[in-house]
Amino acid sequence: MKQFLFFIQKEFYHLFRDKRTLFILFGMPVIQIVIFGFALTNEVKNSRIAILDNSKDETTASIIQELNASRYFDVIENLNSSSELEPIFQEGKVKLAVVFPPQFQNTLLHANTAQIQLIADATDPNVANTLTNYATAIIMDYQSKIKGNQNFPYTINTEMRFLYNPQMKGSYNFVPGVMAMVLMLVCAMMTSISIVKEKELGTMEVILVSPIVPLRVVVAKMIPYLLLSMVNIGSILLLSVYVLDVPIRGSIVLLVFECFVFTLTALALGLFISSVSDSQQTAMLISLMGMFLPTIMFSGFMFPVENMPIPLQVISNLVPAKWFYYIVKEVMIKGLGFINVWKETAILTAMTIFLMAISIKKFKTRLE
Repeated sequence: MKQFLFFIQKEFYHLFRDKRTLFILFGMPVIQIVIFGFALTNEVKNSRIAILDNSKDETTASIIQELNASRYFDVIENLNSSSELEPIFQEGKVKLAVVFPPQFQNTLLHANTAQIQLIADATDPNVANTLTNYATAIIMDYQSKIKGNQNFPYTINTEMRFLYNPQMKGSYNFVPGVMAMVLMLVCAMMTSISIVKEKELGTMEVILVSPIVPLRVVVAKMIPYLLLSMVNIGSILLLSVYVLDVPIRGSIVLLVFECFVFTLTALALGLFISSVSDSQQTAMLISLMGMFLPTIMFSGFMFPVENMPIPLQVISNLVPAKWFYYIVKEVMIKGLGFINVWKETAILTAMTIFLMAISIKKFKTRLE
């Protein structure tokens, strides 16, 4: 047991001597969570729009003010004629134009209806659809204000309620996914490189002929990265709450426990990568390309898994990040308990045991 503890101590010394490794362990997660947390968002804010007001009355002025006051739009151009619309879109100055017809207020008051034209740059259809929906919602809200208590025949009002994320912040969706991506990349990559480095230097065989058994060598290699990863988890959660404004509605103890389980899975995956790699470059390439793309594509935080073809949905079940992403959303965002995520926890645990068993078996076979 004393030899095992000395081996763990040696691994800590090795980590703290290598400044580049420390930067990857502690610097990369912080940088990634901040960059991805702010950059990855499906919200559209401060979009530049143009106004063509052919009526110039009190009602159109009020609607324009409502649009400009929202956090979604910035009115940067007031056009004088429809001939100016095409050039301003061609130059890329605006993404949306709002066109008011002549006599807008008079038509609205006497006919109880009036038309507003929304012209959007649909080179990016998602952005165009989002902008027109935002503008329509603002205009409908203004219409509700001017109606007051008047009742018109056959009027249908729709009341919307958004659970768990009433402000519709994109960070609520992306932070759990970024947490999964950061932990997967850092833990898997660092573990795989650490063991392969011993092989390249020829010291792994020397270690294995020592009295300590191979299983303890593998575990001792993982423990330092496991402990340091828990420090990363703490920093990621602090950044999520205080920088990205994502609350932790569920049990913080349960959330940390689930992060611990997922970290073990990522470390076991890194150990598996090391068992099939012959060099640090190969291990890093497999860790980056083999983990980054599946996490982005199949975890569900960028692309809904249920919209994928059935074969791809089956493949997504093999990606650990998918299950961790679901757990974090349930615990952190919805505030649910262990009874709601025990199946996903069991799947991650089974993956960890399976990867560890295969890795240790291959590890022993190759060095005999």
